[in-house]
Amino acid sequence: MEIRSFGSDSSGNSYLITSGGRSLLLEAGIPLKKLHGIDWSSVDACLITHEHGDHTKYAKDLLKRTGIDLYLSAGTQEVLEISSYRIKTLKALTKQNIGSWTVLPFDVQHDVNEPLGFLIQAPGGEKILFATDTYYIKYQFPGVTHLMIECNYAMDILKKNVESGRLGAFLSNRVIKSHFELNNVKKFIQTNDLSQLQEVWLLHLSNGNSDEKRFKREIQEITGTPVYIAE
Repeated sequence: MEIRSFGSDSSGNSYLITSGGRSLLLEAGIPLKKLHGIDWSSVDACLITHEHGDHTKYAKDLLKRTGIDLYLSAGTQEVLEISSYRIKTLKALTKQNIGSWTVLPFDVQHDVNEPLGFLIQAPGGEKILFATDTYYIKYQFPGVTHLMIECNYAMDILKKNVESGRLGAFLSNRVIKSHFELNNVKKFIQTNDLSQLQEVWLLHLSNGNSDEKRFKREIQEITGTPVYIAE
């Protein structure tokens, strides 16, 4: 299993996962010209979690220039107003076979129309959990080998930024109600089966409300696996 990050912040998000010679693109928030080294003939589809531009800005370009299908919720498609025979809609908790991949979408908590996370069974047998832009995940997932999860901020750093005036109350409240906080990420990880976990990727860290070294250290302490910060 190979995981590549092309961008993982509010300016744009896209990741490529590859197994058994086949790939899936996750999110469409990075210009195609910056998706270096992708063999598009090996990419089976692009999965999109929700409507925000840092995850969808280049969805139309993908449709026009790569010939791959886009998978997203009906709610996300409605907001984006994209129409194409290459658009495939997903429903939470309904499995979808995509080439040699199996995808189980699940509902997450974000301030948009029908956002999703994905549990992905790869051609090589790996099981990838991908979840971003959510403040909570209510499900448990057995046998995950690769965890790609948002770890946006730490509450103590956020509070200090509010107290110092660096961050306004409105924005801080939005962060709390729409993004995954460090301690909540740790609690979520600890409620899941870690017996087969091989590595963790922390996604979508806030520029001002996070600490890469701290986050990496604290997650590694509870998983005992390599932890990578997606950039």
